[in-house]
Amino acid sequence: MALTHQQVKDIAELAKLDLTDAEIDLYAEQLGDILGYFERLQELDTAHIPPTASVLPLRNVWRSDEPGQPLAPAEVIANTADSMDNQFRVSAVLDGE
Repeated sequence: MALTHQQVKDIAELAKLDLTDAEIDLYAEQLGDILGYFERLQELDTAHIPPTASVLPLRNVWRSDEPGQPLAPAEVIANTADSMDNQFRVSAVLDGE
């Protein structure tokens, strides 16, 4: 399926991409090839195949929720870039006073 340059420009606009004319040419060809593969897949008869969300069996891994010993404040802040009085110090994110 061939895509027009305008279709590629419209897709690029949706993705907020600023493409050059060379990129539009390249992507028109590449996207056309991808859509061609999808058209080929649409020709396959999959009526006898049940829908699946995953090819892997579903299973949950549960572990018991057991309380442990809490970390000491010095251990908690040991790897921080900046701390004061056993608290993390971070840069201000809001303007103001």
